[in-house]
Amino acid sequence: MNPLLYTDGYKVDHRRQYPDNTTLVYSNWTPRKSRIQGVEKVVFFGLQYFIKKYIIEEFQTNFFNKPKEEICKQYIRRINNYLGENSVGIEHIAALHDLGYIPMTFKALPEGVEVPIRVPMFTMYNTLPEFFWLTNYFETLLSTTVWLPCNSATIAKQYRKILDKYAQDTSSVPEMVDWQGHDFSMRGMAGLEAAEMSAAGHLLSFTGTDTIPAVDFLEKYYNADSDNELIGGSVAATEHSVMCMGTNSGEEETFKRLITEVYPNGIVSIVSDTWDLWKVLTEYLPNLKEEVLARDGKVVIRPDSGDPVDIICGNPNGKTEVEQKGVIQLLWEVFGGTTNEKGYMELDSHIGAIYGDSITLERATQICERLKQKGFASTNVVLGIGSFTYQYNTRDTFGFAMKATYGEVDGEGREIFKDPITDDGTKKSAKGLLKITLEDGEYKLHDQVTWLEEQEGELQEVFRDGKLLVDEKLSEIRLRTKNSVLEFSE
Repeated sequence: MNPLLYTDGYKVDHRRQYPDNTTLVYSNWTPRKSRIQGVEKVVFFGLQYFIKKYIIEEFQTNFFNKPKEEICKQYIRRINNYLGENSVGIEHIAALHDLGYIPMTFKALPEGVEVPIRVPMFTMYNTLPEFFWLTNYFETLLSTTVWLPCNSATIAKQYRKILDKYAQDTSSVPEMVDWQGHDFSMRGMAGLEAAEMSAAGHLLSFTGTDTIPAVDFLEKYYNADSDNELIGGSVAATEHSVMCMGTNSGEEETFKRLITEVYPNGIVSIVSDTWDLWKVLTEYLPNLKEEVLARDGKVVIRPDSGDPVDIICGNPNGKTEVEQKGVIQLLWEVFGGTTNEKGYMELDSHIGAIYGDSITLERATQICERLKQKGFASTNVVLGIGSFTYQYNTRDTFGFAMKATYGEVDGEGREIFKDPITDDGTKKSAKGLLKITLEDGEYKLHDQVTWLEEQEGELQEVFRDGKLLVDEKLSEIRLRTKNSVLEFSE
């Protein structure tokens, strides 16, 4: 498809609606409001992907490399079929094809940093006067691409902050947190691209993921190299169909076969609630204790139903003693472990647990806190993060919007802004040219600046006139994300 058709229908004729002799439109991308309590900064991530994938690859392959006549015919057919016979015109499309590149400048903060609400993450404007219409023409495509990786990177960071804090308080292996938040969201995301973008955002804070395509995504668009760095990984694991096929009466034999024959060493995660989780913990595992402890590796028990907090930590109001104890205490009673220097119990290295369903930020906090209260290190359990966390959000979660704040008509600058009288302030925009400064470790917005001032500050050109000027590595972006997490933990 012609990438100029990746837009909202109302965009295609805005070119004629701007004042005559408009020569420049300058816009920005900003998170305007947080709908997640306690989160007032948003992780910036995804622009490099957008530029490489769409502004460079898509336009080169499906626009500039195709015959102009074909492009124009396709565009006219679609727009006239869609809007009816009209005067949108084709000359501007033909002129862009003749030019051979996208005449835009993107200026951005470094990806991976946390940006306060109402501070722009990047700006963009046209570099040739006749293509002023391009800037906001890209709003739809840019918006539909960038908000999701920002959202997921931000939410993943919140999990990381929680898990780092409790690991610092209770664990002797804080590096375990890299694996403690595991992405299981792919099947619940809105298509493959959404799954890739979201999982890539998750991998800024963690290394655990079951979304394999995210590894290739980060290699292609963020210069990662899985031969020389750990981008993302997982472990061998069963599902319910495997356990069911072994039959209810043969479940203990299935466990034994898995840990002694199929996976005699290494980590294997076994779903354990197909029928009776408590029987697995109090009968099968005690019977297989010698086999588990003899392995060179870890057997990970995976409950997958019930209230995660109560299942992992125990339910004080449970009907039975095993329900009151919960998974971690029951594993401790069978396999034991050590008490670390901080005074918290850590399971024997041959056994562990993961809960891969229904984990929210609130539940992650509750699990860590209740384990702490019971004297257990938080790193005794891995938490799976799914599509409820990553898909159950929208562009409005952080109020993302791309808005024009400056333009030029007949060579004269115009500071423009919106401030609806009926709004609560969310939609009030900045005004004029923008400059971002870094003061005491926090980004701050200055609007209504001069062109000279606009060229200063923290916004750096990352793309101009068809060329990517900054091509960052995943490792660099991860480091930025991690540093501010560490600051939180301290």
